[in-house]
Amino acid sequence: MTVTREPIEPVSGGALRARDAELMVAGDFEAFYAKEIRNVVGLVYVLSGSRVAAEDLAQDAFVAAYRHWDRLRSYENAGAWVRRVAVNRAISNGRRLTAEAKARLRLRQQRVVIPELADHNEDLWTAVRRLPRRQAQTIALHYWDGLSVHEISIVLELSEPTVKTHLQRGRETLAALFPKESAE
Repeated sequence: MTVTREPIEPVSGGALRARDAELMVAGDFEAFYAKEIRNVVGLVYVLSGSRVAAEDLAQDAFVAAYRHWDRLRSYENAGAWVRRVAVNRAISNGRRLTAEAKARLRLRQQRVVIPELADHNEDLWTAVRRLPRRQAQTIALHYWDGLSVHEISIVLELSEPTVKTHLQRGRETLAALFPKESAE
């Protein structure tokens, strides 16, 4: 199935008012929507450059119009109201996308270097990742990040005795996995 898109052509302002007056007499939202959607999508498209965004933002504007239809049906130019809403949403969307792009660029420039683990530590941290979740968290916070039991209790929102229990159980499991070398 192939979807083809027709070029979008604007309607002159005089034709817009005459058409609105005709629609408002009937008070028919569906007819208003059918007559206006093409031009509103086109307007948002020329502002945003994105057909998908234009369709979404135009639909949002018409949803707002539908919510206020009892009041809008009496307007001399309800099409202008919908266009204003659509244009405002296009501007807001553009600002949001610009802010997101700037944030991504800043984050990309601030690459965090993950520290390399010594070969003998790699096995230990692999074992820590296999511990039950809270044991792994307390072990990592204590031994990697250097936090005290009190600080870990704040981070994990646990009582200090609970943190101590998880640390102890994690240590016992790790001690069983990595027994000390016997002295010869």
